[in-house]
Amino acid sequence: MTTATETPALREFSPTMRVDVLVSDWKASLNPEMPEEERERELYGKAWEAYREGDYGFGLWCWQECDRLTNNLNGNIREVTRVLGPGRYFGFSQRKAVAKAMPIERIYRPRKGDMSTPRPDAFVLPHYQVLCVYLAHADAGDPKARALLEIALGELEDRRRADPFLRHFETFRSLLERTSTAPTTSPAAAPAPVPNAEEVSPKSEPGARDERARRRPRK
Repeated sequence: MTTATETPALREFSPTMRVDVLVSDWKASLNPEMPEEERERELYGKAWEAYREGDYGFGLWCWQECDRLTNNLNGNIREVTRVLGPGRYFGFSQRKAVAKAMPIERIYRPRKGDMSTPRPDAFVLPHYQVLCVYLAHADAGDPKARALLEIALGELEDRRRADPFLRHFETFRSLLERTSTAPTTSPAAAPAPVPNAEEVSPKSEPGARDERARRRPRK
């Protein structure tokens, strides 16, 4: 039994279409006379329980919902937690686990002018979550994800102002860099050790021979 702050073991990863259908059904079943915040808390609670049971597809939905509320509440995490309920904030360790478990080959990334619809087993993610997924896989050593990340980052500056969710990717990247176990510098870049004073031979000191010559008495 995991606690609210722990990441549950992956049981399944429901595709976006299944998650959206169930969330829509849950939303339709809520009492329309409930206050808006209470409706959001109830809806999020149902998705949260599905995630806690090991369905990471609902974890993706909770992740984005947390960030949507964070944007709407001007970055006030305390207010976000109050709306969602104590212990239900989708934290970094949970985001990292979901991102690393995401099968990148099933992410739906339409090209410009592409009018096709995603397959039922595909994942339709907002751009910032795609970046987080690529980054998590690249950090784990996946060369394909690293290449995809470099391509996607080329569009980052152009989209920064238009997409308020990109700052959540930058926070994710910063936290991943802090917690990464990879060495930040290579051994070759390490400075050479400074020798101890007693390890320095007098012959190797500049001017040592001249000093002894000056001290030697003349005959």
